[in-house]
Amino acid sequence: MKIIGLTGGIASGKSTVSSVLKELGALIIDADKVAREIVLPGSPAWNEIVQEFGQAILQPDQNINRKELAGIIFRDQAARNKLNRITHPRIMDEIRKRINAGKRGNNYLMIVVDAPLLIELGMTAMVDEVWLTALPKDIQIMRLMEREGLPEWEAEKRIGAQMPLEEKKKFAHRIIDTSGLVQDTINQVYDIWNQITRHEKEQNT
Repeated sequence: MKIIGLTGGIASGKSTVSSVLKELGALIIDADKVAREIVLPGSPAWNEIVQEFGQAILQPDQNINRKELAGIIFRDQAARNKLNRITHPRIMDEIRKRINAGKRGNNYLMIVVDAPLLIELGMTAMVDEVWLTALPKDIQIMRLMEREGLPEWEAEKRIGAQMPLEEKKKFAHRIIDTSGLVQDTINQVYDIWNQITRHEKEQNT
């Protein structure tokens, strides 16, 4: 059973790749979902975040307003560092638990850790291969503007706050080009899946 780390910049098509892998039968561990779960109202991480950033980041139901918080941390590196110190260790611990549970279950051909910060957090040691979704920056900016309704300057700033694509490529075992049509991305995922599963079956026979 291979453990795959799937990563890529914001608006780089990572969710499409993850969805296809799930349909093919992989166990998907979504780091963004884990991140949301560990900050549910009343949790230790929630308490620390509210103490650090104040009640203004809360919605009426006491859930954290993610857009409000994102606006703060993308403008302020120190604020981003504070949030990361609160959330990242908890996210990594939970992902490890889910990987181990998936291995014990042994019901999957592949476990995929879908994590935007896989490389930045040193999570590459937790996986067998790193897959990177990649596309030219101008297309990435356009897609982010359309998806989030952002002005160009803010889209550029959010992308600029992440590790540069060329740096990420140094860690990648496989690069999936997501610059074209969605079907082109899907076809690449099918090809990689078939290569890996065929190899796994040959090793087990």
